[in-house]
Amino acid sequence: MPEAMGFFTDTTVCIGCKACEVACKEWNQLPAHSGGRREMSGDSYDNTVRLSGTEWRHVKFIEQFHEDRHTSGDRWLMMSDVCKHCVQAGCLEVCPTNAIIRTEFDTVVIQSDACNGCRLCIAACPFGVIDINPVSHTAQKCTLCYDRLQNGMEPACSKACPTDSIRFGSIVELKKIADQRVSQLHAQGEMRARLYGADDKFLGALNSFYLLVDNPEVYGLPANPKLPTRNLRLSSLLSTAGAFLMAMLGIVTLRKRRMDAMATSPASFDA
Repeated sequence: MPEAMGFFTDTTVCIGCKACEVACKEWNQLPAHSGGRREMSGDSYDNTVRLSGTEWRHVKFIEQFHEDRHTSGDRWLMMSDVCKHCVQAGCLEVCPTNAIIRTEFDTVVIQSDACNGCRLCIAACPFGVIDINPVSHTAQKCTLCYDRLQNGMEPACSKACPTDSIRFGSIVELKKIADQRVSQLHAQGEMRARLYGADDKFLGALNSFYLLVDNPEVYGLPANPKLPTRNLRLSSLLSTAGAFLMAMLGIVTLRKRRMDAMATSPASFDA
């Protein structure tokens, strides 16, 4: 059994070149947006805007500047976002056709030929990763280049990254590298450096985890993502209570109708 594989993304060395986006689109033959004629978003240099069924990689640009643009501490934050390949994946949990599978590499893959386009996985993903591909009309996302892994090749995005911001390898080794990098940044005075998704505090850990230098929300990441099943207990209690109230209302309504019928029946007037 192969060991768990994934990505460690060090956002401190991302230069926003978008080589990962291009490599992903080329290898997976994903269609261009509007035939390649994309309108400018007006959101910094980010014209991809978000992950989608045809954008499986998205380089985020976060500008942290004061109005005068000359204040100490002004900076860019950049992060190449992708599917997190959660150890406990909400999308896999809700898929009614078993189109979403966990591979031998502990990655999460959608089989398009088994997808019925129901969109349940889209709602179940706390990271907003999955979307419908307008060409295939099925849910799609990053596969962590499953076809390349099966042939002993590195995923296209990490292979193309010029600064090794995106590291690919075994999860065990990547976590060691990540811990060393955090220690190095702390020693250099960057005390805000932290890992996101490397431990099992949420979703059993992420097989695509990050080194951040600000709060997760700044990067558009949820601070405490949860599985859809988190609502099962409360939903069950509410459903049971609702069913009980409906039953009581039905009994009261039926009793009232019978009383009204008895009150207006001929026998009641004879008495």
